Amino acid sequence: MNERVKVLAIHDKDTGSSEIQIGLLTEKIENLSKHIKKFKKDKHSSVGLLKAVNKRKKLLDFLKKNKTESYKNVLNKLNLRK
Repeated sequence: MNERVKVLAIHDKDTGSSEIQIGLLTEKIENLSKHIKKFKKDKHSSVGLLKAVNKRKKLLDFLKKNKTESYKNVLNKLNLRK
Protein backbone atom coordinates (compact mmCIF):
# COMPACT_ATOMS: atom_id res chain seq x y z
CA MET A 1 0.00 0.00 0.00
CA ASN A 2 1.31 3.43 -0.84
CA GLU A 3 0.83 6.61 1.14
CA ARG A 4 -2.26 7.73 -0.81
CA VAL A 5 -4.09 4.57 0.17
CA LYS A 6 -2.87 4.59 3.79
CA VAL A 7 -4.44 8.03 4.27
CA LEU A 8 -7.86 6.50 3.56
CA ALA A 9 -7.54 3.87 6.31
CA ILE A 10 -10.10 4.01 9.10
CA HIS A 11 -7.68 2.48 11.64
CA ASP A 12 -4.07 1.18 11.67
CA LYS A 13 -4.76 -2.35 10.47
CA ASP A 14 -7.51 -1.47 7.99
CA THR A 15 -7.17 -3.53 4.82
CA GLY A 16 -10.71 -4.36 3.77
CA SER A 17 -12.86 -1.26 4.08
CA SER A 18 -14.49 0.13 0.97
CA GLU A 19 -12.21 3.17 1.08
CA ILE A 20 -9.05 1.05 1.03
CA GLN A 21 -10.41 -1.21 -1.70
CA ILE A 22 -11.17 1.84 -3.86
CA GLY A 23 -7.64 3.15 -3.30
CA LEU A 24 -6.06 -0.17 -4.23
CA LEU A 25 -8.24 -0.50 -7.32
CA THR A 26 -7.26 3.02 -8.35
CA GLU A 27 -3.58 2.01 -8.20
CA LYS A 28 -4.32 -1.11 -10.22
CA ILE A 29 -6.24 0.91 -12.82
CA GLU A 30 -3.38 3.39 -13.19
CA ASN A 31 -0.84 0.57 -13.65
CA LEU A 32 -2.99 -1.29 -16.17
CA SER A 33 -3.67 1.93 -18.10
CA LYS A 34 0.08 2.53 -18.48
CA HIS A 35 0.57 -1.08 -19.57
CA ILE A 36 -2.20 -0.93 -22.16
CA LYS A 37 -0.84 2.31 -23.64
CA LYS A 38 2.44 0.50 -24.18
CA PHE A 39 0.97 -2.84 -25.37
CA LYS A 40 -2.17 -2.00 -27.32
CA LYS A 41 -2.91 -5.58 -28.41
CA ASP A 42 -2.94 -7.06 -24.90
CA LYS A 43 -6.64 -7.93 -24.68
CA HIS A 44 -6.39 -9.89 -21.42
CA SER A 45 -5.12 -6.84 -19.57
CA SER A 46 -7.87 -4.76 -21.19
CA VAL A 47 -10.47 -7.10 -19.72
CA GLY A 48 -8.79 -6.87 -16.32
CA LEU A 49 -8.84 -3.08 -16.55
CA LEU A 50 -12.56 -3.05 -17.35
CA LYS A 51 -13.29 -5.36 -14.42
CA ALA A 52 -11.28 -3.16 -12.04
CA VAL A 53 -13.03 0.00 -13.26
CA ASN A 54 -16.47 -1.58 -12.85
CA LYS A 55 -15.67 -2.89 -9.37
CA ARG A 56 -14.40 0.55 -8.29
CA LYS A 57 -17.56 2.13 -9.69
CA LYS A 58 -19.74 -0.25 -7.67
CA LEU A 59 -17.78 0.47 -4.49
CA LEU A 60 -18.04 4.23 -5.09
CA ASP A 61 -21.80 3.89 -5.60
CA PHE A 62 -22.03 1.97 -2.32
CA LEU A 63 -20.12 4.70 -0.48
CA LYS A 64 -22.20 7.43 -2.08
CA LYS A 65 -25.39 5.75 -0.95
CA ASN A 66 -24.33 4.74 2.58
CA LYS A 67 -21.43 6.97 3.69
CA THR A 68 -21.68 10.30 1.88
CA GLU A 69 -18.96 12.04 3.89
CA SER A 70 -16.51 9.19 3.33
CA TYR A 71 -17.40 9.21 -0.39
CA LYS A 72 -16.48 12.90 -0.69
CA ASN A 73 -13.28 12.29 1.26
CA VAL A 74 -12.21 9.45 -1.06
CA LEU A 75 -12.91 11.50 -4.19
CA ASN A 76 -10.82 14.40 -2.89
CA LYS A 77 -7.86 12.32 -1.70
CA LEU A 78 -7.64 10.21 -4.87
CA ASN A 79 -8.39 13.11 -7.25
CA LEU A 80 -11.32 11.32 -8.90
CA ARG A 81 -14.21 13.06 -10.68
CA LYS A 82 -12.89 16.57 -10.87
